Amino acid sequence: MFGIHSDRGYTEIVRGILIKTLVSGGETLMTEFVMTRGSELPEHKHVHEQTGYLVRGKMKLQISGLSRVIAPGDSWCVPPNALHRAEILEDSVAVEVFSPYREEYARYLNREDVEGAD
Repeated sequence: MFGIHSDRGYTEIVRGILIKTLVSGGETLMTEFVMTRGSELPEHKHVHEQTGYLVRGKMKLQISGLSRVIAPGDSWCVPPNALHRAEILEDSVAVEVFSPYREEYARYLNREDVEGAD
């Protein structure tokens, strides 16, 4: 499957935090988060391993009690069932991959995806 770039298809999941699922497979799902300065992702956990990469902006990320200020080019991994949260310090964009496939994020799939290409 291919994900086709589009500025449409984002859904606000928390005030100031938008999500769009870019592409998914049988075992993984890739999302893009667009986050507004001053917004916060509340502390939570899930069974999925989550790896991420900050494309633009700055945020303070806390994973299992450890905090880091994340800048463009930085990456992270949240283990399954680890408590984590984020404070958005600047308007930011992050790309994250979840494994196993995160069923509840399937509804945020970019509907402009195509199955094949010529």
